[in-house]
Amino acid sequence: MTLATLAGGCFWGIEAAYMVLPEVIATRVGYTGGTTIDPTYQDVCQGDTGHVEAVQITYDPQKISYRRILTTFFSIHDPTSTNRQGDDTGPQYQSVIFYHDMEQHKEAWNCIQKLNESNRYQNPVVTEVREADVFYEAEEYHQQFYLKIQERYKQTPWG
Repeated sequence: MTLATLAGGCFWGIEAAYMVLPEVIATRVGYTGGTTIDPTYQDVCQGDTGHVEAVQITYDPQKISYRRILTTFFSIHDPTSTNRQGDDTGPQYQSVIFYHDMEQHKEAWNCIQKLNESNRYQNPVVTEVREADVFYEAEEYHQQFYLKIQERYKQTPWG
């Protein structure tokens, strides 16, 4: 099994996109890249811990390539936007690929270069590529959030 760690805005949406891929074994959301030890959601939302909301993806590289993991990543957020995704703003929402080995590092830069050369976006990709850091798992209520709210809506008179 292999890990991929990605940040691209609110971790709920990023995680949801990977949860539906049958080749993905597991996902978990959390905080990484900052200086505060064991931050909470409230700490990270202040925007001064240096952490980003991120998703750690466990996958089998025999079934899905890291390139496909990255292709999905670039298709579900705006990699040309600095510290903003949709209505979410702040440094905790920046676009970052956290690599776990030199192959991931190389593939991340190759994907960014190809995206920039493709002229798919009007602006250059600002996604950062950083070495994976300590990953602090987010609070339980954030884990698999979309599954939780889906269950909640099934229990309402209108769902």
